[in-house]
Amino acid sequence: MRGPVNRRRPTTTVPAVAAVLGVFLTAVPASAAGGIGDPYFPEDGNSGYDVAHYDVRIAYDPARTDHLDGDTTVTARAVRALDRFSLDLKGFEVAAVTVNGAPAKSFSRSGTHKLDVEPARRVARGSTFDVRVTYAGRPDPEGWRPLTGGGAHAAGQPHSATSWYPANDHPSDKATFALTATVPDGWTAVGNGLPGPTTREDGRTTFRWHEDRPMVTYASTVAIDRFTVHRSELPGGTPVITAYSPDVEIDPAAEAEQLRILSFLTSTFGPYPFSSAGAVVVGWPPEPGRRALSLETQSRPTITGGLYDSALVHEVAHQWFGDSVSFTDWRDGCIAECFAQYANQLWEEHKGSDSDAVYAGLVKENRDKPSYWSTRLYDPGQGKELDPALYYKGSLMLHALRRTVGDATFFDTLRRWTRDHAYGNASFPQFEALAARMSGTDLKGFFDAWAHGTTIPSREYLYPGALAPLADR
Repeated sequence: MRGPVNRRRPTTTVPAVAAVLGVFLTAVPASAAGGIGDPYFPEDGNSGYDVAHYDVRIAYDPARTDHLDGDTTVTARAVRALDRFSLDLKGFEVAAVTVNGAPAKSFSRSGTHKLDVEPARRVARGSTFDVRVTYAGRPDPEGWRPLTGGGAHAAGQPHSATSWYPANDHPSDKATFALTATVPDGWTAVGNGLPGPTTREDGRTTFRWHEDRPMVTYASTVAIDRFTVHRSELPGGTPVITAYSPDVEIDPAAEAEQLRILSFLTSTFGPYPFSSAGAVVVGWPPEPGRRALSLETQSRPTITGGLYDSALVHEVAHQWFGDSVSFTDWRDGCIAECFAQYANQLWEEHKGSDSDAVYAGLVKENRDKPSYWSTRLYDPGQGKELDPALYYKGSLMLHALRRTVGDATFFDTLRRWTRDHAYGNASFPQFEALAARMSGTDLKGFFDAWAHGTTIPSREYLYPGALAPLADR
């Protein structure tokens, strides 16, 4: 049974997406079937269309952990006339592809993750079209992660979406999202956004979720387990929905802390950007050697092992930095990771920690370690898009910026950033420009040293303002 689909896309238009992709649209030939042209992932995405909405319908039986049935409809608007186009999808056997209800003239696989489609009729420039893909098979392990007991969850960065549905898999193309997941009775499927109707038929239960704010593909998720689901509310009524796997301890104190963290970050960064909040708390991976993962899956972060504040603060902060305001391309990881990591320091400061002392201690500890400073925070290089430097050097940079411009200007800048770019895409150079404008200060030397440099910043940028007395400790 096919549930309701919300096709409203509140903010992004074709001209807006074309502007975001401007560098790619000039770099990629009009005849190219695939690849937006990201500097780090040139084969990802397709520049010929702008996705408005994903309607993803899956069926999963934990008795068959190597099989997923999928039926996904992608609604998009053509940026140019399309005789051919591609979607990103890893693995699976594709049974059928239709475009606007008519069987595609042809479809085929190419590269590591391309589904190339030739529609029966050319898609006119500026027109809205639907692509429906029916597929089945083994989900790709890059983004489809097994859980103890037969459940699974989808999470991963920079890629995960294409492990379970076809997508235009680049963060510059955000879209609204509907999930319909059918599982055996006794199992629960949790997704992004708000829940819709749940129905039961023939020993199976169908869960429906919808995220009505544009979302980057890697922030989409489904989690299937014998979850215990707790519900509460933020002040103002935003629902907080948290699902716990059976092998995870449920701690009421941690849930109370979760609400305090959400309230603190709202007071720091501006209004909470989505219609729901919460978490999916999963157990440790059952496969030996498989890395545990927490991720900022939109509106409902995925947390591994338990609901503890260091992971939760980081992933909830991403709701503003990374999810609401997303990358322009993969050179821009700092606009997510630098800020989310600094949020942990702000939370510890809120609880009584001395942020200046923490900063000085970290600088002293790493002053004579060239490798600590050698990665650029903007455009760190292919393969380093999520380098640890973005987290650790990046959070130091933000504290140094705060001490350079002052608390009032710094936090006003953060709130202005999250307001002006809400539900869209932005680049780190745009943040540099905003910080300079808000402070009325030439910050080129500061950002050259911190974001674009590969050595420890000079003393004037390393110990600005109130940090100066700590320089020789």
